[in-house]
Amino acid sequence: MKLVTYAVGAAQRFGVVVADQWIADVAECYQKAKAHFDAPLEALPSDLLSFLQLGAAGWEALAQLFEWLQKEYGNLSKPALFGSAEVQLLAPLPRPVSMRDGYAFRQHVETARRNRGLPMIPEFDQFPVFYFTNHLAVTGPGPVWVQSRHLERLDFELECAAVIGKTGRNIPAEQADDYIVGFMIMNDWSARSLQMEEMKLNLGPAKGKDFATSLGPYLVTKEELEDRRIETPAGAQYDLQMEAYLNGERISQGNLKDMSWTFAQILERISYGVTVHPGEVVGSGTVGTGCLLELNGSKVFDPPRWLQPGDTVELRIERLGVLQNVVRAEN
Repeated sequence: MKLVTYAVGAAQRFGVVVADQWIADVAECYQKAKAHFDAPLEALPSDLLSFLQLGAAGWEALAQLFEWLQKEYGNLSKPALFGSAEVQLLAPLPRPVSMRDGYAFRQHVETARRNRGLPMIPEFDQFPVFYFTNHLAVTGPGPVWVQSRHLERLDFELECAAVIGKTGRNIPAEQADDYIVGFMIMNDWSARSLQMEEMKLNLGPAKGKDFATSLGPYLVTKEELEDRRIETPAGAQYDLQMEAYLNGERISQGNLKDMSWTFAQILERISYGVTVHPGEVVGSGTVGTGCLLELNGSKVFDPPRWLQPGDTVELRIERLGVLQNVVRAEN
């Protein structure tokens, strides 16, 4: 399933994509459908985070609803069903419980360090590292508003994000994939000048990252990706092509299976001594070639190219859709 948060006017609602072109309102449709199957719940919520917090009963109810929708969606109308062009897609989780970002692609780390004249850091191979970013500054598709200092070497980052679906603590890697409900595209916007200033103090990134992270357009559940799943001793990998386009020109490509640390290993590290909860988001880190910092350092752009107001950044991950954003400058 492809799960979304969409807006019609001022209202934000939880939906599911049907037949690739319709958005079914989960709460509205469930009320119409529940008489036609053995419904495990009286109602489903109107927001995705509340749904994730329902746990297994919520997923059972949604699966039954989705099966019914595939047969009956042609008999529905507003406010239960909308054409995709009639709604605005937001970030699937507009306000995640938390948001961590990993550093899992060796190519990106190695190239970025080499471009700064630094050797590869051996600790990269010892444990997966992550940082917390601002879960209250999430955007979806559409404009991303930035201020003047952000435009001092503004960058995108092509990433995939996993969403946690149940509570756990001290989760071993061999069980961690069971805690992930699905994946979405993530653009970890980066103000490189701010980032580099603060990281000289051995803290951060903070102000270089906290102004925006874009997620979307869908949260794609794991069963949609089973034919691309690669089982490894360290957890699942997924063979999904990743691409970035700047103003219509492809400038980056990679594959999600090239993660040096799996999401399962990252979640094992995250949950050590810490309870994780439904609705937390975990980013993969940047795929190799997946940002201007790396491309500039490798002389793909010479002179260096940084994002400017009016630029369109389009991130694509196979099966996960297309996340398109336009850079806008605040006054």
